[in-house]
Amino acid sequence: MADVVVAPAPAKLNLFLHVTGRRADGYHLLETLFRFIDCADTLRLRLREDAVVVRTDPLPGVAPEQDLCMRAARLLQAEAGVARGVEIGLDKRIPMGGGLGGGSSDAATVLVALNRLWQLGWPRQRLQALALRLGADVPVFVFGRSAFGSGIGEHLQPVELPAAWYLVLVPAAPVSTASVFADAELTRNSDPIKIRRFSAGPGRNDLEPVVCRRHPEVARHLAWLRQHGPAGVTGSGGCVFAAFSSQAQAQRIHRALPPDMHGFVARGIDRHPLVDWSTD
Repeated sequence: MADVVVAPAPAKLNLFLHVTGRRADGYHLLETLFRFIDCADTLRLRLREDAVVVRTDPLPGVAPEQDLCMRAARLLQAEAGVARGVEIGLDKRIPMGGGLGGGSSDAATVLVALNRLWQLGWPRQRLQALALRLGADVPVFVFGRSAFGSGIGEHLQPVELPAAWYLVLVPAAPVSTASVFADAELTRNSDPIKIRRFSAGPGRNDLEPVVCRRHPEVARHLAWLRQHGPAGVTGSGGCVFAAFSSQAQAQRIHRALPPDMHGFVARGIDRHPLVDWSTD
């Protein structure tokens, strides 16, 4: 068994996001469509024979107790009673604070990779239950497939989506998810979906009006992108995206970006690269 694992952590898009209610504990009830894209962070995990969990390259401004990679490793270590540790390195490519799920994806990859590195043999559902303790977006990355998510995001049903390429714009406006969900003007009573007709393009996101009001840069990027077709905010923002049928079409719009806007083109993927690393 190798003592080093190198593993990807792909970003996700929320193709739509509806807030359907709020639980007594404050968590919001959602309906959303998750899709992975081929923009990814890369994690390098090296086995330690002692019980130390350490980051080799801590993220600037992120305290160790808030670092989702560290929290994931320590949670799995404690729950599984593992006496060994790990060194975690991270090559960060997914923009932070953009609604692309980078931190959640990193945490999920740590769980899945350590399940292999520590030879635990936990099934996927057990890892998903642990993932939910780290955040509502973490379970889908362990689930490993494009999915319709409900509840607080933990009830997941696999879906097949048509091929698509996405142009994702990255405003210089990191968004706090907590502040968006706490906003008094957030819609919290959308009707649950009756007929599920899923599209690969952006649908309604109930968080979008709040994000755009609080962050004019997000609104400006979204308005520009909508000149070229349907576009929306992913997650709680601030990244915005549009879907295209071909890479060439997405790249053509990308080349037309104003000099003060930045983004990237990514392909939609329906299976997480690590989906076969754990069993059902």
